[in-house]
Amino acid sequence: MGMSLVDLWRSMGWFAKGIAFILLFMSIFVATITIRKLIQLRRSKTATLKFSGPFSEALSNEDFGEAERLVEAYPQSHLSTVFRRVFPNLTFHSQDLDLSAAEIASVQRMIDLNTLEQLSKFRRGLGVIATVGATAPFVGLLGTTMGVVNAFTGMAQSGSGGLAAISAGIAEALITTAFGLLVAIPAVWLYNYFINRIDYISMEITYATKEFVDFLFRYEARLHKTAGKASEAISTLMDSSSTPDAASLARSRMS
Repeated sequence: MGMSLVDLWRSMGWFAKGIAFILLFMSIFVATITIRKLIQLRRSKTATLKFSGPFSEALSNEDFGEAERLVEAYPQSHLSTVFRRVFPNLTFHSQDLDLSAAEIASVQRMIDLNTLEQLSKFRRGLGVIATVGATAPFVGLLGTTMGVVNAFTGMAQSGSGGLAAISAGIAEALITTAFGLLVAIPAVWLYNYFINRIDYISMEITYATKEFVDFLFRYEARLHKTAGKASEAISTLMDSSSTPDAASLARSRMS
């Protein structure tokens, strides 16, 4: 007559039950991190879809004030967070027509720091999932090993041999390995899923920031061109005002 899982649980020793409780705790830990991570990625994706369109339009119009407002309005977007503390400096230099390559490099360093901070937030908790996926089978195997030892010890104490004498003990021992695999396999799947999602987000951030830096270099060239034309017009006006006209020269000669 076969034994049910309830019967196996009742016949398990305290060590095997302790292993099962440890695996249960590990699975609850993985489930908690998974739910939080799914909510975080979902909110980030939704906020980014709302942020990217108006942000691109604000940059096309060279409206840095509106771009800064959008960054502050969508703090959960993974794209908006990489542009934090970037636009106040750009707004100041765009007003005085003085944006240099050094300031653009400073903005790029700020974007890189924000990117590292954002990606670290997405990776937070993945180490736990990876650890559970790697160690849960060995935790279950530990319970199996001790269960087999107990089964053979019981057989030696009873003095009876044969497979029938140790089959119940072996079944009790192997159930912990099954629990370990049930915990480890989903953990490995979830870890690979989240790593792929974060790699895609990293690629999206890298593409957006590279486009933004290219925009800044084009904007800098346009500012310098505008400033050069303005200074040339001012110098021409000053030269014309300081040079006396022909009528004034003629009058001075006659006098």
